[in-house]
Amino acid sequence: MYMELPGLQTWIIFYLISFVVLLWAAFLSAQGIMLWVSLMLVIVIVGVNFYVVFIQIKLQASRKQMQYDLTKDFVRGEKLVTDDRPKH
Repeated sequence: MYMELPGLQTWIIFYLISFVVLLWAAFLSAQGIMLWVSLMLVIVIVGVNFYVVFIQIKLQASRKQMQYDLTKDFVRGEKLVTDDRPKH
């Protein structure tokens, strides 16, 4: 299945920021300080990523439904050419 992704650069920046936040959370938990902050950061980043993917899946489904609604009455081939002139 092909999904149109809005701007590859936007996705790269989004996931780079997510990766940096997860690295920072791992550093905080490895140091043993602010464990609740690192846990909260991980939960927030994972939640935001799931939310973004869910929204993209819903957007793709709505686009597919709109495309189906626009093309459901479209006829191709021989039925496309009709001759309304009376036959002799």
